[in-house]
Amino acid sequence: MPSKRYKKALQLVDLRKVYPLKAAVEVLLKFPRAKFDESVDLAFRLGVDPKQSDQMVRGTVPLPHGSGKQVRVLVFAKPGASADAAKAAGAEHVGFEDLIKKCNEGWADFDIAVATPEAMIEVRKLGKVLGPRGLMPNPKTGTVTEDTARAVREVKAGRVEYKVDKTGNVHVAVGKLSFKPEQIEENVRIVIESVGKARPSSVKGIYLQSCTLSGTMSPPVRVDVRDANAAG
Repeated sequence: MPSKRYKKALQLVDLRKVYPLKAAVEVLLKFPRAKFDESVDLAFRLGVDPKQSDQMVRGTVPLPHGSGKQVRVLVFAKPGASADAAKAAGAEHVGFEDLIKKCNEGWADFDIAVATPEAMIEVRKLGKVLGPRGLMPNPKTGTVTEDTARAVREVKAGRVEYKVDKTGNVHVAVGKLSFKPEQIEENVRIVIESVGKARPSSVKGIYLQSCTLSGTMSPPVRVDVRDANAAG
């Protein structure tokens, strides 16, 4: 049953209309607020078949104004320079065998996992544990690297990761409702651009089928992707 706040928000948006980005953000920020600083979520419906390996869409993109989220980083690294650099860069958890054991036991008190190539030999065995949670380090997203300090700094500064799900959708957190309108706009533009460039060459027809912007507790506002790209 929709809350009174949600019903009020519905009166401020036309769910069938596709809004230019600037107007979509204006509508979003007019919605009644929850008692916490809601995240702003950008969702795409893509014209891909995720079951086909050549139609997988994934990537990372640095948000100009960050995501507004406090990111907890775990780094799998054997004792040495890489581990020390990760700690100095602000990683919350740094270790090797101890952390692998904890993860195997179900612990997952972190948002991003980074690993050195050497550590990945053992970390790969956590695939069944970390994979379903989207926490597995991956070279394609820059989370398997010798330069652990750089990886930690980038994710803490607001680099976000995206990956198409099994239904052909992509969700990306692009900020908080407390952000200024222009900050949300700039973050949204760069994500739309990145997801657009990640189009697999095997995809035929319309790739970016729809795009919506919403708060954690708000209705979706449809965004005109062509407008966002043209103005970017």
